Amino acid sequence: MPMITQLPENIEKHINGAHYSIDSVGQSGSQVICFDDFVLKISDCDEESNNEYHMLRWLENKLPVPRIIAFEQTDGKTYLLMSKADGEMSCGQNLINEPEKLIGLLCGGLHMLWDVDISDCPSDYSLDKKLILAEYRVNNNLCTTEDAEPQTYGKDGFKNPAELLLWLKENKPDEHLVLSHGDYCLPNIFVKNHRVSGFIDLGRCGKADKYQDIALCYRSLKHNFGGKFGTVPIKYDCKEFFEILDIRPDWDKIRYYILLDELF
Repeated sequence: MPMITQLPENIEKHINGAHYSIDSVGQSGSQVICFDDFVLKISDCDEESNNEYHMLRWLENKLPVPRIIAFEQTDGKTYLLMSKADGEMSCGQNLINEPEKLIGLLCGGLHMLWDVDISDCPSDYSLDKKLILAEYRVNNNLCTTEDAEPQTYGKDGFKNPAELLLWLKENKPDEHLVLSHGDYCLPNIFVKNHRVSGFIDLGRCGKADKYQDIALCYRSLKHNFGGKFGTVPIKYDCKEFFEILDIRPDWDKIRYYILLDELF
């Protein structure tokens, strides 16, 4: 079993030699250590790690999110110890094999988010804020192109992240602000008893256009049904997602928010 590096005393006292495993699912860039009853997330001290802490506190009793057990920032690292999400990840093979059931659960989760009153939401992830964060990442060479969608860069796409950023600035769509998860992908949504039972990885959660989550959910469904992350692929038309969600898709917005996510 991999060893955990030395932990702050405020975190260590809760762990006390408990058995653990390292979570390799997802692409958060953090180290996620799973214990029987809680999870330790170790991240760099940055915008997202601070935002996750504040949003978890704000969302307590509003949505099924992890409960904070301990929080510490030291030596450039953030240590967030929290309760374990209840249920199973929505990217499990059993749910992938029942696409209409899975999509119904995910659509229910979206409505749970959208039903939260955002009048006093402490986090703003609308486009003006997101584009400032994206510009910082581009200017500091923090954006990679290896995991991008095939059509984003290259012959028929953008030359580089800087050109993509310029296009995003020049083509901002109108916004309908709701509570947005910010990374509404299948590994971040847990389900149990026919409904969403947990939202995790909330570093980009806050006020944003509803298509932020619609676009990334649609992309995640396509990837997971297609077997990109190790599941057995199935044939399913992901456009049925919009029928179950009961909206007419705005494909321009979907493309915009998927392209915006390439810079994060």
